[in-house]
Order: sequence, then structure tokens, then C-alpha cells
Amino acid sequence: MKGYTVQGDRILVTGGAGYIGSHTCKALAYAGYEPVVYDDLSNGHAEAVLWGPLVKGDVRDVDRLASTMSAHSISGVIHFAGLIEVGGSMRRPDLYWDHNVNGVAAVLSAMRQADVSRLIFSSTAAVYGTPAQPGLLSETDALGPINPYGDSKLAGERMIAASCNAFGLEAVALRYFNASGADPEGQIGEAHNPETHLIPLAIEAALSGQSLTVFGSDFPTPDGFCMRDYIHVADLARAHVLALGLDRIDGGFEAMNLGRGVGASVVEVIEAVGNACGRPPLHTIGPRRAGDPPMLVADPSRARARLEWRPEFDDLQTIIDTAVAWRRDRRFGVTSALPNAA
Repeated sequence: MKGYTVQGDRILVTGGAGYIGSHTCKALAYAGYEPVVYDDLSNGHAEAVLWGPLVKGDVRDVDRLASTMSAHSISGVIHFAGLIEVGGSMRRPDLYWDHNVNGVAAVLSAMRQADVSRLIFSSTAAVYGTPAQPGLLSETDALGPINPYGDSKLAGERMIAASCNAFGLEAVALRYFNASGADPEGQIGEAHNPETHLIPLAIEAALSGQSLTVFGSDFPTPDGFCMRDYIHVADLARAHVLALGLDRIDGGFEAMNLGRGVGASVVEVIEAVGNACGRPPLHTIGPRRAGDPPMLVADPSRARARLEWRPEFDDLQTIIDTAVAWRRDRRFGVTSALPNAA
């Protein structure tokens, strides 16, 4: 098995028709790789598959995954496919365990069948749960998810680490903080249906005049609202490309945080959306949402050292400006309703 990928290699991107997946396919193509998208299109968009072929399939289908890897001479896998909504995981934990855990198991099994050894895993800051102390979260902090989404992602990480130890695979788990923004060239962007993320919902509220519901204003944070580390999706995408090219992965498995290292509260996001849209989004305050930690802000120093990676979009207003530009000239997806948000 080859231990790392090089430019020109074909990379299988599960969930590559989705938000982060499609941006990563663009970054792969621009870096000289050939992305092959594997997606069931339940949450992705065929219109976002612009840089390589699309294979339609369920990520839990080991045989189809393995045959796709073999047919396309895949050298590495970036695994995005899965369910991502914290609130949804509280309502239907069974679906999250099925898709997120069994999906990882199927990818690992298919990789072994197809003799593919390099995996980049889309993980999440939700594996940390509620931090015991305020401050930046590092990879050495305690792991304690407080929702089934985080549980399922941590289970995936542990399964991958065990497979690396047992079978000689190499993997990097990239723990995202809050993916946001859109392709600066306007080709692709965030188009979930239904949408559950704060920034696109706040933009929709500002442009439509509808009201946004904010979940909770009594958190133990400086202004009482949840605080998150918002990172531009193009910066996330670039980190995946860099991780593919690592010539050495310590112990076969490494986890790295991807964030700017700067937190912003819901109120600060609403203010920045108002600046970008020319008017603030209407919003009301609702009760807290189950499974939401008060603060998640990254210490990204490991990714900066290991990947020689730095966020290029290092300002919240610039990140939101790209999201607003996408919403005003969207190429695909539908405008979401706003029953509740963030």
C-alpha cells in the first residue's frame, strides 16, 4: 500500500456533492488531483459536482464503494458522507449511529478490499462536548460528546484509529469547528434543505424580512449567547488537500483541529450579517436547544504546524460577505424556510 498521495492521483470523495465536499473537490482539482465523487444526493447537489465524475451510491454499501475505488484506481479517500445536524441527532439518534458509524465501517472495509491506505476523515469539534474550562480547545483536551452527532463522530474516529493500528492504514481526522462562507468565485456554496446553520439562516432572515429564532441567551459566555469559531469552507477544503500530501502520519492516525482560534457569538454573527445585507435580520430569543455547548473555539496550532496551514479568510465579516454573495446569486439549491435557527 502506498502511504501518501501525490498530485495526479485520483481521490474518492464521499459526500462530495455536499457543502464542504464540493469545495474540497474544487481544491483538489486546483492542486492537481482528480476527485471522484461518491454521493447518494440525499443532501448533496449534482450541480455541485464540477471537477470530476459522480458515482451515485450509499456510503454503507461496501461492495459499491470497493468497486468504485478499484474502477477509478483510487489512491486516497476523503470521507464526508454522513448526517451533521446536532438537533436532528437528538431526535433520531438511531439514524446518526447508522449513517455515521456504519458509513465509516463500510469505507474502511472497502479501502482494504481495494488496497487503499490513506484516509482523511471529516470529524467535528462536537467530540469535545462541553469544555471543562474556558479557552481554546486542543486535541489533548478531554473528549466527551453531549449529543449523538458528536458520539457518532467520535466512534468513527476510534474505529479508524483501530483500523490504522490493525491493518496499516493511515488516517487524519480533521475536527471542524463551524464551517461557513462560500466559494469566493461563486460557483458553489451552502445549500442545505432544510437549512439549520446560523449564518445562512440569518442571511435569509435579513434578505426576506422573516424572523430568526435564536436558541438561548443565558449561556455562561460574555454576552449570554453561544460562541463558536467560524472558519471559511475554502480554508477547510485546503486543509484536506494538505493532509492528503503528508508523507508521515504519527502512529498511523492523527487528529487535528481546524478553526481560526477566534470565537464569535450569535449576536456578533447577526451584526456582521446585517452589515453585509444592509439591514439586520429580525430575530427572537427562544429556549436553549438540547445538545448545544456554550462555547467551542479551536486551538489550531497542530494543523498549522503539521500541515503548514493558515486560514486565508481570517475575518468574520469577510467570511459572511462570501456567504451573502452566494445567496444573492445562487446556482443551485432552494431558499430555506425559517421555522427556527441557530
